[in-house]
Amino acid sequence: MDVGSANRTGYETRRRAFVRGALASGAAVHLAAATAGAARAAGRPAANAPAAAGEPMYVYVGTFTGPNLAEGLSIFRLEGASGALTHLATIPADNPSFLALHPQQTYLYAVNSINDYEGRSSGAVSAYAINPATGALTLLNAVPSNGQRPIHLSVDPSGRWVLVANITQGNVAVLPIQQGGRLGPLTDVVMHTGNGPNPNRQGEPHPHYITVDPTGRYALAVDLGIDRVVVYRFDGSVGKLLPNPLPWAQLPSGAGCRHLAIHPNGRWVYVLNELDPTLFVFAFDLERGALQVLHSIATAPDDFRITNYPAQSIGAEVFVHPSGRFVYASNRQGLDTIVGYAVDPESGRLSTIGWASVRGQTPRSFNIDPTGTFLLAANQDTNNVVTFRIDQDTGALTELSQVQTPTPVCIVFRRV
Repeated sequence: MDVGSANRTGYETRRRAFVRGALASGAAVHLAAATAGAARAAGRPAANAPAAAGEPMYVYVGTFTGPNLAEGLSIFRLEGASGALTHLATIPADNPSFLALHPQQTYLYAVNSINDYEGRSSGAVSAYAINPATGALTLLNAVPSNGQRPIHLSVDPSGRWVLVANITQGNVAVLPIQQGGRLGPLTDVVMHTGNGPNPNRQGEPHPHYITVDPTGRYALAVDLGIDRVVVYRFDGSVGKLLPNPLPWAQLPSGAGCRHLAIHPNGRWVYVLNELDPTLFVFAFDLERGALQVLHSIATAPDDFRITNYPAQSIGAEVFVHPSGRFVYASNRQGLDTIVGYAVDPESGRLSTIGWASVRGQTPRSFNIDPTGTFLLAANQDTNNVVTFRIDQDTGALTELSQVQTPTPVCIVFRRV
C-alpha cells in the first residue's frame, strides 16, 4: 500500500480539515470539529456508565500472549481528570484477546483465543470476579468455547448469557452465566456455512463478532468469511439462537465484514469491513430483525492503495460515541489511524470528518469510556495504549498521554 507517497494530496487536505491545533512538539493531535450541521442526537448512557464524568475508572486490557508478548490480562487505573493511566496488575492468562463486562459490573469475561484447551480442539472462555474496591480480578472458572480461536464475546443485556464467536471453527455459541458469575456448559452452538472470494481469508465461515441488540430480542453475528451479518432471534429464557425469517444482511463480495456497532437509539447499525476499506450503514427494523442498507462510506483516504491483497487486514474496530453524534473506526496496514464521522440525527447516515494518527502501529482495538470523555487506542505492534480526550461539542480528539504495555488488543472500562 502507498500511504506515504507524494500522491497524498487528497488525504492531506482532508486530514488537515480533521486535525486542528496540533502542538509543534507533536504532544497533542486534535480531531477537527464537525461542520455546523453535525449531528445532535440524544444519547443514553451505557449500562456501566460512571456516576459522572471526571471520576476515575478501571481499565482492563486484553492481549495476545507468548514469548516476547504479553503475560496476560492487564489492569490499569484511569484518572478521570487527566486521563493518565497507571498500571495496577497483570493477571496471567492465555491469549485473553477480547473482554466483556457484565452489565452489573461484577464480573469480567475473556476469550482464550487458542486452538487446544485441556486436550480438546477448542478455545476457552474465562470468568473473573471483580473486586469493586481495587479492580482486582479473581478467576472463577473457564469452559470450552466449542471452537478453535474464539475471537469475540459479549454479555447479553440481561446478564444471563455470554455469546462467543469461534473464528476458526466457523461457529457461534451461547454459554450460561450461573449464580456467582461462573460459566456453565453451552446451551447452543450454530455452525455457519459458505465462503467468499478471497482465497486466503474467506475459504470458509469466520464469525468475528457477535452481540445481542439492546432489546435482547436479536443476536447479530458478523462473519468475515461469508460477507454476512447473520441475524438470529435470541431466546433469552433458554439461551438459544433461533432462525430469523430474514436471516442475514449481505455485504459486497470480498468485503470481509469484521465488527459492528449499534447506535444508542437501536435503529442504526454500523458494520466495519476488514478486507475492503469501507463502513456500511444499516437501518435496523426492530419488529422484524431486518437490516436494510442505507449507504456505505470509505474508511481510508481516496489515494489509499492495497498492495498485499489477498492477505490485507485494514479495518479493525468501530464504536458509536455515547451521545450518538459521532462514529469512530480504526485502520491498520500502515495507515494506523482513527477515522471520525458525523452522524445525521434524522437518518443515521455518516459524513466523513477525517483521519487522525493513533501514535502507534496496528490499532486492533480502541474504546470510548462510558461518559464519552476519553478514547483509548490499543496499538498492538508498538505496545502502547494512547489516551485521547474527546471534545463533547466537536468530537475532536486531543492526545493526553500514553503508556507502554505489551500487545494490547482490547480495552474495557469499569467505574471505580
